[in-house]
Parts: sequence; structure tokens; C-alpha cells
Amino acid sequence: MTDEPRILIVEDDADINHIVATRLAREGYACTQAYSGTEARLLLQAGAAGEAPEPLPFDLVVCDLMLPGLTGEELTALVRERTADVPIIVISARTATADKVDLLRLGADDYLTKPFDLDELTARVAVQLRHRRGTAQAPAAGNDGGGHELRFRSWTLDPDARTFSAAGAPVELTRTEFNIVEMLMSHPKRVFSKRELFEGAWGEAYAADDSTVTVHVSNIRAKLKASGTSDYIKTVWGMGFKLVE
Repeated sequence: MTDEPRILIVEDDADINHIVATRLAREGYACTQAYSGTEARLLLQAGAAGEAPEPLPFDLVVCDLMLPGLTGEELTALVRERTADVPIIVISARTATADKVDLLRLGADDYLTKPFDLDELTARVAVQLRHRRGTAQAPAAGNDGGGHELRFRSWTLDPDARTFSAAGAPVELTRTEFNIVEMLMSHPKRVFSKRELFEGAWGEAYAADDSTVTVHVSNIRAKLKASGTSDYIKTVWGMGFKLVE
């Protein structure tokens, strides 16, 4: 089995698909190409039969939105049903902020609008894969390496097991959402700026508009509504976010 990072490219435009695959292969990635949502679903569901499905056969997914068969939104949801650990980069001609917000809420990790720069796509792929490796090999941001659980009011977070519960019920968070919650719980009295949360959660220098972090925090709050703890995260206007003791 290859040690190269495995990337699934889902794009119905054959020229764009070929260009992206060629560039990423040149960077040392093992690329699998799909030209429809239906074909991608078959590839993603490999090994999914039975009560204990195997991990997804890819390390990252690059996905268009407008696809024959299943849409990019449906594929994003499909991946997130299986795992929170495989990064998803969406590429689309849609430029509306609402589209980006909706995709981030579904669980996408990044969003590039067409026409996009291949150098930028390659850089973002490298960032997502580097962050995924860091999550698997080392404690996440804010953890001192002691392996102890973090607790805040009725929240419990295990940095090593990458599990989070609120009011005794498990809450499924994406990798980025988990890192944001971990940072907040590590320093519950501190106000974190959007820049600090981005750099801590992504492990990269701040290079996004303000809506990116805000959308992820909004998504976390939405997942916490059932537990009645969504108000634990307070917006400090003009500054950032903190926990409410």
C-alpha cells in the first residue's frame, strides 16, 4: 500500500479534473479521479459494508458542488457521516457567502471559488494534510501532553481520544470544531480573537476572512443546542470569543 497521501478528486469537468490530478500527482499525492457524485459515492463507500466500516480509503477530498448524480453538498454530508478526520476542500463557481457558510456548516474544511489558482489549491491541500497528520500524531492545540481530560461546567473533552461530550451526551465535532473547543476549554477565562482561534485550530498563519471562524463557532453552537449548553460560548463584540463561567 502506498505511503503517499491519497486524494479523491471529484469534478465533472474532465479538463479541470485532469489538470488538478496532474498537479497534485506532481506534488507526490496519489490521486483518484471521479467525474460524478455517484462515482465518488461508490469510491467513498468502499469497505463500508457491515457494522464496523473500515476507514475511508482517502486522506483528503477535493470536490466540486455541481455534479451529476450526487451533489457536492450530499458528498460532503456522506463523508461527515463516516468520519470527521478526512479534510474536504470544495471548489465551485458559486461565489455567494451563503454558499460558503452552508458548506462549512455541513463540514467542509475549505472553499475555493473558480477560477482558482493551482498554486493556492496545492498550498491548501498541504495545509489540510499537515494539520490532519498533526492531529493524529500529536496532542492538539492547548493540550499539555498529559493526556488528562478537560472539563468546563457540563462539558468534557478528551484530547487524546478526540471525544467531546456536553451534559453527558457525546457531540460529534469536525476536526476544526474540536480544536476550537479545546482551545476555549484550555483557557476558559481568556478572550480569544478570531485570528488566535484560526491559527490555533488550523495550525497556520491567519489567512481567512472573519466569517470562517464565525461560521465554525456558529456550527458548534448549533450542535450544542440539544444539550442546552450552546450559551457557554460568548461572543465578545469587537474582540472574539470566550467561555461563560
